[in-house]
Amino acid sequence: MKGPLFYAKILLFGEYGIIKDSKGLAIPFNAYRGALKSSSELSGKSKFSNENLLKFYKYLASLKTDLVVFDLEQLKEDIDRGMYFDSSIPQGYGVGSSGALVASIYDKYANDKITVLENLTRDKLLNLKQIFSIMESFFHGKSSGLDPLNSYLSLPILINSKDNVEPAGIPSQKQGKGAVFLLDSEQIGETEPMVNIFMNKMKNEGFRKMISNEFATTTDACIEDFLHGNVKSLFGNVKSLSKIVLKNFKPMIPDAFHKVWENGIKTNDYYLKLCGSGGGGYILGFTEDFEKAQNSLKNYKLELVYRF
Repeated sequence: MKGPLFYAKILLFGEYGIIKDSKGLAIPFNAYRGALKSSSELSGKSKFSNENLLKFYKYLASLKTDLVVFDLEQLKEDIDRGMYFDSSIPQGYGVGSSGALVASIYDKYANDKITVLENLTRDKLLNLKQIFSIMESFFHGKSSGLDPLNSYLSLPILINSKDNVEPAGIPSQKQGKGAVFLLDSEQIGETEPMVNIFMNKMKNEGFRKMISNEFATTTDACIEDFLHGNVKSLFGNVKSLSKIVLKNFKPMIPDAFHKVWENGIKTNDYYLKLCGSGGGGYILGFTEDFEKAQNSLKNYKLELVYRF
């Protein structure tokens, strides 16, 4: 048994904002992927994954929802036979490792599933997002459902608001100097504690104002610029966003990277922002000159995502 491949995702813009209903833009990232496989000889990672799938099965079996029905009998049988999720997607890195797993389970075991091939109306997309939100909550405590949706459809997705998501056309990559890249913090980040910090901060009126007046409006401007290929304006807005995040989301930025973050803003060699919930994993970088950024960040591992 070998299931279809599901890819990692990168939330280019919208981390935390989408919890509070501002815009977001997510793209598939094909450098990392996962698939369901089966083996009678489980050890190490595959054994751990199989045990995790059993816990996930119990969670799905306990769900009280009319949104989706799973073939739980088949799922349990396959887990007992040694099914596991074989994945190259790093966990705790903000690139959707649990999202790809959720997408693969839905794809194989949901009855009357919404398929990628049918006409994806807004209602169907929202339905899928809700189903995935419920499923992925097993891993994070609270999930928007966006990561699995992105992985399942393997399309860029624009989140206009909680109830309005649509596939997005993004400009095709150019062979220019500019780039979006990943910077490896070489630390694992956990989503739940980071989201809890954010939710506690949201109790503060000043922070709430900053989110709606500064953070959300700058994020929305970045998305508009990116979708319309306004590169010059994009970098101005990404620089503003980088400053806002450094000032207001310090706990989500690993301590060792506060100076690196500041340095990018000061030199204009690159601008950093959170990739997912932060706290570790990848940090997302934008630069008008990738060579210059590589030079400035030569002590770190960088991975190219998109070229301008």
